[in-house]
Amino acid sequence: MNYSFIKKTMLTVAAAGMLAGCGSGFTIVSPPIENIDSTPIKTTAMSEVEAKNWKDLDLQTDTIPGMSVNKAYTEILKGRMGTTTVVAVIDSGIDIEHEDLDGVIWTNEDEIPGNGIDDDKNGYIDDVHGWNFLGNIVDENLEYERIVRDKAMLPADIVAKAQKEYDAKLAQATQSKERFEGILQQIVEADKVVSAHLGKSDYTPAEVAAISSEDETVNNAKGTLSFFFGQGLESVAQAKEVLGDYITDATNLLNGEKLKSNYREDAMPGNNPYSYTPGEIWGDNQYSGPDPEKADAFHGTHVAGIIASERDNGLGVNGVANNVKIMVLRAVSMGDEYDKDIAAAIRYAADNGAKVINGSFGKYHSSNPEFVWDAIKYAESKDVLFVNAAGNEGTDTDFTQVYPQDQELAGPEISDNFLTVGALAPSYGADMPASFSNYGKATVDVFGPGAQIYSTAPLNEYRNASGTSMASPAVAGVAAVIRSQFPKLSASQVKHIIMDSGLTTMARVNVGGGADTKPFQEITTSGKMANLYNALIMASKM
Repeated sequence: MNYSFIKKTMLTVAAAGMLAGCGSGFTIVSPPIENIDSTPIKTTAMSEVEAKNWKDLDLQTDTIPGMSVNKAYTEILKGRMGTTTVVAVIDSGIDIEHEDLDGVIWTNEDEIPGNGIDDDKNGYIDDVHGWNFLGNIVDENLEYERIVRDKAMLPADIVAKAQKEYDAKLAQATQSKERFEGILQQIVEADKVVSAHLGKSDYTPAEVAAISSEDETVNNAKGTLSFFFGQGLESVAQAKEVLGDYITDATNLLNGEKLKSNYREDAMPGNNPYSYTPGEIWGDNQYSGPDPEKADAFHGTHVAGIIASERDNGLGVNGVANNVKIMVLRAVSMGDEYDKDIAAAIRYAADNGAKVINGSFGKYHSSNPEFVWDAIKYAESKDVLFVNAAGNEGTDTDFTQVYPQDQELAGPEISDNFLTVGALAPSYGADMPASFSNYGKATVDVFGPGAQIYSTAPLNEYRNASGTSMASPAVAGVAAVIRSQFPKLSASQVKHIIMDSGLTTMARVNVGGGADTKPFQEITTSGKMANLYNALIMASKM
């Protein structure tokens, strides 16, 4: 659905005077962008260049709800590098040799590579670029499956919640398997038709979109594939792989395999995931994970590129931040993360110089949430900002608990260094919130670009991906720029600058995949979309 913006500008854009920067040594003469309800709706499709870079575009100039990154670099940041800021990426691992990332990977200067000695006495041997808390783990169970499997070791209330989820999933599994098999068959049939029409089996989404035919069968096949490409999939092969994984997952649930596997015990015997003492050490320094093809490092590599791909080097993409180093912390598997690993990764980041942490992961059950809550408060004590992905189920998290989070449901926050980010789509109007994005007036702080984001992929490749996992690093990049340009500002101040300086709209928008509409002001605490240009102006006034 489309929703026409009728309201006129409610706030006059006030020209900013000469603004003194906090520890920045420079001044800004720029008007902030405020309410955007008078901005015309974009009626033409994005060009290829716009599609690959939309997170950087400006809503007023381009009618695309990006973060005005290009405008900020052109009008405010030109020639200004700031101080180097370390951003810790807690994720699936990163291809540290990627052509667009190799120059921005953090190096622990106090550690001598490869000598097998803990030179800096931080407890981690040869942690030159970060740490791998997963060892050789790639596949993993979901948290509710692990809780049901290990119920004898865990509190009854946590087990009861997980058992309810498991029983519901089991009841749905047959229907889900049949549905995914049917969708897969539709894709296979559509692929045959389109391949025959184009005369080749290897085609791009753009080539499908350009198909013009009077043949109803061809047009139906085009529509089927275009729908799936619109969900962020880049090829039929990728669609088949994703659906195949779903089918396998449902099959394993039905035959009981989900409760038989224990990936952690297999990879790290004796490492009890439900017991954690700060300072405990496990893992290794294999930053990309165990796969030599680095396939399991895709998610982390993509996230890192959004934050920090080397700018203006003639390669793939530009990261949001221009003077950062990425600390690699591998703690997120193909299933749900363990609280123990996340807590240790947060503490590692805080102890080793990170000023921003990006967390593009999450789950709806937690065996030991206190491990992570304590680590978040520890990071706050070290003045570290944690930027967190809101989740991808189209759910109001004021009423559905998600982990990690700095509060229980819509309750009080435990700290003031935790920023939760929902995802925007590149469509200005009622569909600005990505259909998959979680939301919440009390629990989601701000929105940022998260659908169809083009970024780095392992082995010097580049791909699109969608999720609040992409929105979080976009906003983490904004935070990194502010901390670089205004190093005297605290984590709490940076959090509130991002929340208070963004773009706002009074319009109603679609949420939950179009199941409901709400005023944009009611789906996020700030009622704002993150904007680098505005954030820099506000930071300069602090």
